[in-house]
Amino acid sequence: MAEDEKILAMLFARNEQAVREMDMQYGRICHKLAYNILNDLRDAEECVNDAYLGVWNAVPPERPVRLVAYLCKIVRNLALKRLSQNTAAKRSAHTVAFEELADCLSQGDAVSEAVDAKETARLLSEFLDTLPKENRVIFMRRYWFCDPYKDIAARVGLSEKNVSVRLARVRKQLKTYLREKEDLK
Repeated sequence: MAEDEKILAMLFARNEQAVREMDMQYGRICHKLAYNILNDLRDAEECVNDAYLGVWNAVPPERPVRLVAYLCKIVRNLALKRLSQNTAAKRSAHTVAFEELADCLSQGDAVSEAVDAKETARLLSEFLDTLPKENRVIFMRRYWFCDPYKDIAARVGLSEKNVSVRLARVRKQLKTYLREKEDLK
């Protein structure tokens, strides 16, 4: 957090060193996130650089509470936008990850039609709070950071099969949770 304050102070002072400090502090996570989505080093690099520019332009007046979360959100959004612009027919790891989750979030029934994006985000956040920490980490690494099963398994000390089974169970729980919340309306 002290590092964030230092970088934010440089951004508010319009000191260009802030961009280099952001890169030194958070470049690795940003590049990994963009690469996991795009599967292309050049595109990932461009997204990260665009994110740094986005932070430079937004701060000030914005003052993010957690700079890394703010920066990662920008990187992720830019990478997803870039991916949608790319016309490659090849299915990437993130496409597969989103397809796994799509069954839970888009039912083509009252759940997907009645619940807008903000409500879905709120419900997803509530649902994640009900999970044990390890399952929450696995879920976020797969569906937010788009990590492959292999990387998640290494991170949490489980087999790839165990990660796969846990994600399948969590998706099933999420589907049930969303349906129950919709029934309460």
